[in-house]
Amino acid sequence: MRRISKLTRVAVGVASLGLVATACGGTSGDSGDSDSSERGVAIAYDVGGQGDQSFNDAAFAGLTKAKDEFGYKTADIEPTEGETDADKEQRLASLAKQGYNPVIGVGFAYAPAMEAVASKYPDTTFGIVDAVVEGKNVASLVFAEEQASYLAGVAAAKATKSDVVGFVGGVDNPLIHKFEAGYRQGVEDTKPGVEVLSQYLTQTAEEGGFSSPDKGKAAAEGQIEKKADVLYAAAGLSGQGVIEAAAKAKVWAIGVDSDQYKQAALAPYKNYILTSALKDVGGAVYALSKSVQDGKPLTGVKTFDLKVNGVGLSESNPEFAKVAGLKEAVEKAKQGIDDGSIKVKTE
Repeated sequence: MRRISKLTRVAVGVASLGLVATACGGTSGDSGDSDSSERGVAIAYDVGGQGDQSFNDAAFAGLTKAKDEFGYKTADIEPTEGETDADKEQRLASLAKQGYNPVIGVGFAYAPAMEAVASKYPDTTFGIVDAVVEGKNVASLVFAEEQASYLAGVAAAKATKSDVVGFVGGVDNPLIHKFEAGYRQGVEDTKPGVEVLSQYLTQTAEEGGFSSPDKGKAAAEGQIEKKADVLYAAAGLSGQGVIEAAAKAKVWAIGVDSDQYKQAALAPYKNYILTSALKDVGGAVYALSKSVQDGKPLTGVKTFDLKVNGVGLSESNPEFAKVAGLKEAVEKAKQGIDDGSIKVKTE
């Protein structure tokens, strides 16, 4: 495995990137027979696709910024229901053949396909989000989700009045375990004795754990019945159901990946979105695109953590500043993570 390196600065900060994706799905991209040299970044979405107001939409925001800045053609491709690794291989290979560069798989599910495809197109830079794939022309874009989740746990501990908070994970896998581990530790370090309820929606992504708001809503309602008054969801599109249930019960929700307080589709519930654990997928997509455009493609493992603003915690909701001691506690936690005095768990 290649040595993990850290970018000196994420090209686009989570706070400034913004979300430009619409809530509609579908496959998009530029058509026509233009020369392949005019083509730039292409992204292949993870489960849930565009319109999840979270992970995939953040990737689209990075693509859009690159397109606007560099003036080239782009493509963003939706997943299909029940698709296989072979389907993903065909998608990545097709984008490379068309001349898109870089080609980015948005999500760990693309790892087997990228391992199979990347070496066949040595002149194309490939990127994968949330997984490590070896290859001379592959950039593995990974994040310190546990650090952002720790900050979310600090916020939950400061905001709870019932001393019961909840975590809803989309799929029971190591990636989402990182979110829960950081969140639990943040809660426990801030206010010992607070109970953390935890539920995973499915065992596999194919079962809809990241794409079923109804499942998220049902899980949230169950935790609210058990007195949870702050709910953190790391569940992609399913998280919208958690936020809806929290708003209906008039308890706090904590968003994930994007600043969900600002998402148009979630506007009816925004007053109950206390904060969001941020993960700058858009910044990573843009950074890889810029490196290719500059003729110095990023390769190897690139880690986006708190030090490079690759993860963080939003403060968009004015109510954030009104929770007693919250802002101060978050800043103290950030400092501790940054200087190493706080070691955040990943399991």
